[in-house]
Amino acid sequence: MSVRVRIAPSPTGMLHVGNVRTALMNWLFTKAQGGEFMLRIDDTDLERSRQEFEDAQQEDLRWLGLTWDLKDWQSKRFARYDAARDLLIGKGLLYPCYETEEELERKRRIAQATNRPPIYDRAALALTDAERAKLEAEGRKPHWRFKLSGGRVEWRDLIRGPQSIDTASLSDPVLIRGDGLYLYTLPSVVDDAEFAITHVIRGEDHVTNTGVQIEIFKALGAKLPEFAHSPLTVAATGEALSKRDLEGPLSVHNLRKAGYEPLAILSHLAKIGTSDPVEARGDVMTIAREFSFEKIGRAPARFDLEELERVNAALLHMTEYDAVQPRLAALDADLGPAFWAAVRPNLTFLSDVTAWAAIVRGPIAPKIENAEFAAAAAGLVPEGTLDAQSWSAFVEAVKAKTGAKGKALFMPLRQALTGLDHGPEMGPLFALIGRDKAIARLRGEAA
Repeated sequence: MSVRVRIAPSPTGMLHVGNVRTALMNWLFTKAQGGEFMLRIDDTDLERSRQEFEDAQQEDLRWLGLTWDLKDWQSKRFARYDAARDLLIGKGLLYPCYETEEELERKRRIAQATNRPPIYDRAALALTDAERAKLEAEGRKPHWRFKLSGGRVEWRDLIRGPQSIDTASLSDPVLIRGDGLYLYTLPSVVDDAEFAITHVIRGEDHVTNTGVQIEIFKALGAKLPEFAHSPLTVAATGEALSKRDLEGPLSVHNLRKAGYEPLAILSHLAKIGTSDPVEARGDVMTIAREFSFEKIGRAPARFDLEELERVNAALLHMTEYDAVQPRLAALDADLGPAFWAAVRPNLTFLSDVTAWAAIVRGPIAPKIENAEFAAAAAGLVPEGTLDAQSWSAFVEAVKAKTGAKGKALFMPLRQALTGLDHGPEMGPLFALIGRDKAIARLRGEAA
């Protein structure tokens, strides 16, 4: 069986880490199996859907490397949903209801007050044609409910194992609103069936919805996909992610602006909530080969920005010069392979490289606390072009002349040559700074 999965973002906002984690699980699963990844734009809400959000979501997915094999829009498929609607009506499984929200809420309160489950009582099924005509003459527009079987729906979930939903405990779901707008449930089933989606991989908040959708699949005579429901993504504290978080710092757009690498985001999201350690991976196909539903735990996956920073840094530390060179050039920080090898262990974000390029190029303000020590060191800088061995020879000469050792030897040299108390190993930096600038800085000159 050829595997085909889908993600179905609604173009009503920006993508966030929760969306991406679900998309990533779909992408990893199907790519590891040589299958297809579908992008389905769930834009049936014509009032709230925006082209700018659709464009931004696709830009974010491309930036992350989660490209798709096929794409479609629900807004182009209303005729297919109408056909499914008519089929269900013909089978007596989709029926019109005329209660207002206030009337439904009153029914719920009465049910709760009498210790009955607050599920819809199917009163609309008892309406006569004349009663329906009267309600419509009053201006009421029906919403349409799917008639559940009242039986137990069972399936084997690829993450959660055996699942069972008692549909007698559920209200018949509304599939079509009073204004004629299709809600998520019916179009999703129609699309999954007609696009031959083999696996529906989504969050565990859809488990109950899956019980309903399985009955709709069967009512339409469609083949059932397999289902996998993963625990949701939460904050590092274990609390639910707030809308403010998701629309702010945890939107993909803002993570990108903050300087996180796409592979760092994917590495982090792929491993949180699993039995694997959260570690950087150098390419997405490696992540795909390591993906398995069996590794996904039952606890919520904790998204931790501090941990993401560590993964981001680790990814840069393993990145080779050739892979990053065009981006270094764009930052005006391409000083060659030796420079990249020297500074990458000290980077958290790629943009950090510009500060080190500025230190190598100069001019900088040297930090000198002991002018006599620095002047003595200036006279000991090796002749000619500095190389990887120059630093150790230089340090030994300074030690022999001044008697300084340990931190009292190394820190004043670092401060004079870089203006900082910390940074990459001095051997490579010393060679990159060069003899003339090194002497000038040790003399206290801006160079």
